[in-house]
Amino acid sequence: MRPTIFDVADLAGVSYATVSRVVNGQPSVRESTRQRVEAAMLELGYVAHVTARALAKGRTQAIGLLAQEIDNPFFSIVIKGIDHEISAAGYDLLLCTTHNRREKEAEYVARLSHGMVDGLLIVLPHELPAYVSQLRAEDFPFVLIDHDSEAPGCNIINAANRPGTREGIAYLIGLGHRRIACITGRPDVGATQQRLAGYRDALEAAGIAPDDSLVIEGDFLEPRGREAALQLLSMPDRPTAIFASSDAAAFGVMGAAHDVGLRVPDDLSVLGFDDIVEASYPSSALSTVRQPLREMGHVAVRRLMSLIAQPAQAPERIVMGTELVVRRTTAPPPVLAEG
Repeated sequence: MRPTIFDVADLAGVSYATVSRVVNGQPSVRESTRQRVEAAMLELGYVAHVTARALAKGRTQAIGLLAQEIDNPFFSIVIKGIDHEISAAGYDLLLCTTHNRREKEAEYVARLSHGMVDGLLIVLPHELPAYVSQLRAEDFPFVLIDHDSEAPGCNIINAANRPGTREGIAYLIGLGHRRIACITGRPDVGATQQRLAGYRDALEAAGIAPDDSLVIEGDFLEPRGREAALQLLSMPDRPTAIFASSDAAAFGVMGAAHDVGLRVPDDLSVLGFDDIVEASYPSSALSTVRQPLREMGHVAVRRLMSLIAQPAQAPERIVMGTELVVRRTTAPPPVLAEG
């Protein structure tokens, strides 16, 4: 005789309703209870029936995740948050890496959204790509993570990039800095424009005239951060502080300062954005603007699960707060420090 949901409930010591919630991947079950139910299903051979049930519903019990790369600490932290939440919901995760190629992003979306997964999470997508309109037309559930541009009809999870940057630059101004440089992220990313706007907001609020020569285009990565910093530090009237639009780029700035014989923060203050794990290491102790990367992954999965269950929901943009974290790479500029 085939085991039933009631047999699983008896073996696990829970109600059949709890078993049903586990089977359907609902997040409202304690992890310890979920594990007990899953163990009972395995022991009784009920897993096969779960698979059949998923197929009958037209569900794959899998979520697709598109990320540009996985070796960048920013992506790895977001992915960890996503993976934890998806596992807790009883789903599998299918990760695709696009390596910053637009055509790959569209290709993976086309493949995944046609029967391979029940929903899509897209981390740091390029400026509202063409495939988004197709996903919306097909009512396919998807959530954009860290997309800070206009995206009508899309569900988006991102951080408060502009206010967070404004707070960070205001802090540097409060220390006495007036020549503050900015190394941006990639120009095709919405967060880049928002962080640049926050930088300019803070200068304007303090009555500091903007200097376009102090703004250098970057790509969020350490090598380009180093190159941009060397360019800034070769100026006759070099900046006393540099804001990098990512912690990885900020590490490049610190490397450039070392290359030209400057001490951080005695000669140059450095401020990053993200608060990746490496920023807190004693060897770096980077002052930065923290965005809740892991939590953004959690919230994105919960939103996607809600869309899978009820596709007709109105789209939401969820903006998560940032926090200024002061460590050892920022200090008053040299003249004020000596005075």
